[in-house]
Amino acid sequence: MSYFGKIVVTMLTFIGITVFFPNLLFVDSFMTALLASFILSLLNLLVRPILLLLTLPLNILTLGLFTFIVNSCMLLMTSNILGKDHFSFPSFLSAIGVAILMTIVNAIVNNYHANR
Repeated sequence: MSYFGKIVVTMLTFIGITVFFPNLLFVDSFMTALLASFILSLLNLLVRPILLLLTLPLNILTLGLFTFIVNSCMLLMTSNILGKDHFSFPSFLSAIGVAILMTIVNAIVNNYHANR
C-alpha cells in the first residue's frame, strides 16, 4: 500500500473511532483527522524506533504487548502537537484502546491488500 493510502486509512480510522466510540477519541474536523494521521506517520517514522529500542527489554518481557503502550504514546504526542481542542483523548487508557483498535484495522486492511 502506498504512503498516501496508509494516511487515508489512518484518517478514516480516526473518524470511525470518533463516530462509533465518542468516549475514546475527539476529532473536531475532517482536516484535523488528516493532519493527525500525517503527524502520526512522521512520529512513527522518527520517534517510534527510538522508543521501541529503549523499551526493548519491557517489550521482550511482555512478549510484544508493550508495543501498545508505545503506540498510545505516539497518539498522545500527536494530540499534544495538534492541541487538545482539536484532537484529544480523555485518558491514557482511552489512548491504549485507540491504539488497539488502530492495530486491528491496519491488520485487516494490510491483510486484504496483501491477498488482492
